[in-house]
Amino acid sequence: MTTQMRAVSQRRYGGPDVLEIVETDRPTPGPGQALVRVRAAGVNPADWKIRSGAVRKFGEPPITLGLDLCGVVEAVGEQATRFRPGDEVYGCAFPPHGSYAEYVVVSVAALAARPASIDDVHAAALPVAALTAWQALERVAAVRPGHRVLIHAAAGGIGHLAVQIATARGAYVIGTARESKHAFLRDLGADELIDYTTTDFAAAVRDVDVVLDPISGDYGPRSLDTLAPGGILIDVRGTGPDRAAVREQAEARGVRFVEFGFTPSGIDLESVTNLVERGSLRVAVDHVLPLEDVAKAHELSETNRMKGKIVLTL
Repeated sequence: MTTQMRAVSQRRYGGPDVLEIVETDRPTPGPGQALVRVRAAGVNPADWKIRSGAVRKFGEPPITLGLDLCGVVEAVGEQATRFRPGDEVYGCAFPPHGSYAEYVVVSVAALAARPASIDDVHAAALPVAALTAWQALERVAAVRPGHRVLIHAAAGGIGHLAVQIATARGAYVIGTARESKHAFLRDLGADELIDYTTTDFAAAVRDVDVVLDPISGDYGPRSLDTLAPGGILIDVRGTGPDRAAVREQAEARGVRFVEFGFTPSGIDLESVTNLVERGSLRVAVDHVLPLEDVAKAHELSETNRMKGKIVLTL
């Protein structure tokens, strides 16, 4: 068995052109880890932010990007009893040894059995976006029947899953998206849609219990106007503009503001799997590209015009 593998690497921060396919050593799983042969890797906005240097918490290049993955367990380390070689799994990896590679070592705590009803590509599109939406709506906001939930960028990777999760929890769902994506979102369960290019959502929406915001910037202060007393604004963008002003405004208005980042969790992914298997959650994949076209995938991701996710196949 070969000890080498192909992976995407970058030797410096920069544009998509810094990404290159290299031959490198295949990793070995340690205690509590699994070696996964990657079949498909999801592309997230966080990937190009890390590539560009906007996010540097994973260290300096060379690094291999990639958070989402679906594949097959090849080997396990000591104390990794949840999975065995041959198991089909999906979950999360992290740079500098991310999922844009033929093999990746992952904590078994960040993996779950792949949903049987979907293929590798769709499973690889789920983990980061689905965990972000599910944990924010379930664990932070505790969305329940009767809640009014406003979801920004509703047709995006996080947004279109959040629409379905909130709907499954019995909420009335309002989404912001271009008019061309309204039919797609109605099919996913959205009750009300606002074309943000022609209508100011802050003037059109009131008495919302929860706002899920993957955009940040001026969307934060404007979203506060839509909240009912005691409501909550959850900013899931990650790295972005300073939120001190929106936090102060939220406190003055008697509403909550939370900056939220997902936590890798195989247990929470099992809850996502249950929604998928019940038919309550489906992930939209806008583009499927081979690993060799990783630069093109990043170019597409940076347009912020995707309907769902981009996935790389290996």
